[in-house]
Amino acid sequence: MNMTKIKAATVTLRERWQQLTGLKYFWPVFLAAGLAFCVAADRYDFVDLYLQLIIIYVGINIILTVSLNLINGYMGEFSVGHAGFMAVGAYIASILTVYVFPQNAAGILFPAAILAGGMGAALVGFLVAIPSFKTRGDYLAIVTLAFGMIVKSVLENIDAVGGPRGLLGMEKLTTLPWVFFWTVLSVWVIRNLVYSNFGRGIWSIREDEIASDLMSVNTRQVKIIAFVVSSFFAGVAGGLFAHAIQFINPRMFDILKSTDVLIMVYLGGIGSIAGSVLGAVIYTLLLEILRPLGVWRMVFMPLMLVLLMIYRPRGIMGLREARLFTPLLDRVTEKLWRQRKKEARHAAP
Repeated sequence: MNMTKIKAATVTLRERWQQLTGLKYFWPVFLAAGLAFCVAADRYDFVDLYLQLIIIYVGINIILTVSLNLINGYMGEFSVGHAGFMAVGAYIASILTVYVFPQNAAGILFPAAILAGGMGAALVGFLVAIPSFKTRGDYLAIVTLAFGMIVKSVLENIDAVGGPRGLLGMEKLTTLPWVFFWTVLSVWVIRNLVYSNFGRGIWSIREDEIASDLMSVNTRQVKIIAFVVSSFFAGVAGGLFAHAIQFINPRMFDILKSTDVLIMVYLGGIGSIAGSVLGAVIYTLLLEILRPLGVWRMVFMPLMLVLLMIYRPRGIMGLREARLFTPLLDRVTEKLWRQRKKEARHAAP
């Protein structure tokens, strides 16, 4: 397809889109307004503390869902060990703020603790990915499931971090502004990753890994890098989670936690950033709305997932993306492709 024609169509579509919707400055205005709201709510407490905690949980779950969707949705693999990487990040960040950093400087050094938790989870993810991706198909699920069990068992047998009793003593350092920052950063990084040239390789693995190899995509390298990025943001979410509730123990990061993240991914839709955000928001709010039901809410939520898999197996936004998350050039290319296909259909005898 002629690139000059695509660029010209891009300019035309951009102008028309801005005229019709007035969304020329949508993202700058949205981000500025969101940050201002979070800072004001945290400083002046005009939002109830319970609602602030719910918003924090929503942000953490968005980070978890978007990062896991990179593997399960965009790459087409099946990982069930996300809670293990979350545990690594939570414990590393907590150990730093409780035992390593000076207590009077823990708040200042909190970003470094979260970053260290993410880097530690990324390193562990790299070590898990090397042997895992020598296999294909459902074997990754078995390996990551075993990894989650190993992490839980190891943490339960280390008395220095509390063993099965857990670790406490963290200050409540996870605030709305920090959650907003890390949520926006995770969505921005993964969105740019999946729509980059490297990200096309991730998509190609989902469609046909053998064809990707034949088209000179280094599938092993792509898998490892995607897995490391996913693990990093899972570790970041773990660090934020630990400093939001100020107490962690190994039981918080068992297979049930990984299942929660999987539900959010497949509820919102695989291969969709907007779907990940939607799934995390719906699932988190439903858990709170249904809290009066007690234990029965844990029956209702899996039942909802079963019905979703029957009637909409790809989720609400499965393999579809909201226009606000799609690069303009992709929208133009798709529009020109559809127009060309329509012209060819009309021209056919």
